[in-house]
Amino acid sequence: MEEKTFTDGLIVKRAENAPDWVLCNISIKVEDFTKWMQDHQDKGWVNISLLMSKGGKPYGVKDTYKPKEETQKEPLMDNDLPF
Repeated sequence: MEEKTFTDGLIVKRAENAPDWVLCNISIKVEDFTKWMQDHQDKGWVNISLLMSKGGKPYGVKDTYKPKEETQKEPLMDNDLPF
């Protein structure tokens, strides 16, 4: 399993006593988070996953998911078609 890269300068808080449509509150320390984003960007983007710890505390980590490259599939042969 890949090691998690926790976000610097990003604090995720549960939205207690908030309406159902409020998922969470996020606080950003601009200087720290800007540096973290610059250090972890890929082609100008940083993907972050908001997760929940086993203790029920939300937190942010760098999303490192990369889809697998699809291999070239062999084209279907139509030699067996009756027409």
